[in-house]
Amino acid sequence: MRLAWTAALVFWAGSAIAQDTAPGAGIRAVIGNQITALQADDFPMAFSYAAPGIKRLFGTPEQFGAMVRQGYPMVYRPADIRWLPLRETGGMMVQRVMIRDAEGRVHFLDYEMSPSDEGWQINAVRLLPPQGAGA
Repeated sequence: MRLAWTAALVFWAGSAIAQDTAPGAGIRAVIGNQITALQADDFPMAFSYAAPGIKRLFGTPEQFGAMVRQGYPMVYRPADIRWLPLRETGGMMVQRVMIRDAEGRVHFLDYEMSPSDEGWQINAVRLLPPQGAGA
């Protein structure tokens, strides 16, 4: 009886872990693939990871690339990337990422992700205020 209970507990725990990490792995892959495409100046590939609203807003991969270069240079040319906690907020999955830029400055970004038939897409990226900054 005890063996059956232990086996059931291990199965349940393994299922819970698999369910928890499955979206995280897919989300991190999409963000990482987009950053890799940006580093290679492959703006059509980077643009392909964007959700439809982002694609409508920028219209072309070239305009999207220009926005990233100007507004998110730390994403365009990161020196280091760290994955922080993934959370659900308002029905959306939000992946926090810490990026160190080429000058050594640390930036925190929240990637809002949305599911689609093709997999996860990047719906928005928010640059967070510097740590320790406050009103």
